[in-house]
Amino acid sequence: MSASAPPALPVKDFLSILDISTGHLRRLLEVAVRLKAERRLGERAPTAHALGGAHVALLFEKPSLRTRSTFEIGVRELGGHTLDLPREFAEGTREPLEDVARNLERWVRALVIRTYAHEKARTFAGATKALHVINALSDAEHPCQALADMLTLVERWGTCHGRTLAYVGDGNNVATSLVHAAPQLGMSVHVATPAGYELPPAVVHDAMRLAQGGAQIRTFTDAHEAVSGADAIYTDVWTSMGQEQEAKARRRIFHPFQVNEALMRAARPGALFMHCLPAHRGEEVTADVFESASSVVFDQAENRLHTQKALLLMILG
Repeated sequence: MSASAPPALPVKDFLSILDISTGHLRRLLEVAVRLKAERRLGERAPTAHALGGAHVALLFEKPSLRTRSTFEIGVRELGGHTLDLPREFAEGTREPLEDVARNLERWVRALVIRTYAHEKARTFAGATKALHVINALSDAEHPCQALADMLTLVERWGTCHGRTLAYVGDGNNVATSLVHAAPQLGMSVHVATPAGYELPPAVVHDAMRLAQGGAQIRTFTDAHEAVSGADAIYTDVWTSMGQEQEAKARRRIFHPFQVNEALMRAARPGALFMHCLPAHRGEEVTADVFESASSVVFDQAENRLHTQKALLLMILG
């Protein structure tokens, strides 16, 4: 195997962390570490022309800073080209999503889609035999974020085995992908949510089937109990895109789950603070925690680039 050719993922699409095996998850993180180190080489990097001019389409229904930027840069740094599609092509009203996919399949190697409905990503993937579909965020899962999160923790700790990550807030797409990924690396996850905002039981069940090294997933309705002994605390916005009408009620319901200095002190000394961004200082996290030395939020953001480059290399073969 040459340095520029990591082993291909034996899947056509990446819609979920669960689409790839534990072995391939670990290998992807190893490739990302190498790509991060080689980025300083620029055009002299071994993977600078790995995509050989291939085109990758971006279809984003939702606004995006980190995801769009890192995919565009990643494709170009691997020697490919991006095609920015208008968001209306994800609506399925001008023509069926299946027809959009079958057209794209004739022109591009992959489609990166950021959508409200996870089922749309499934539709694009199921309509084609050759088009690689990558989930850049849906209402159900955010697997690309979880890849960057795991790389960030591996960089800090060397290994995730035996560690505990506490997620505090809404049992949303980010939480889902975290519990899909972390136990495969031997890391336990404590998920603290208000009653009625828990992760679906099926998510926990599917994640535990792949857990390694005795990792566990535990659910809580008390944030302080969940973070006790945790090595890292992770949170996300209380109101995601598409839930704006619930914002006032959510601020009241989620207030006891704010990550502040008191909550950080309840974790293990030296615990890291994590957030997928964008953050609302004063809501899910206080400004002092966000700006503290324990915060690795911009490492997570940077690592979106490196893990997504690894994903592109391995899924496009």
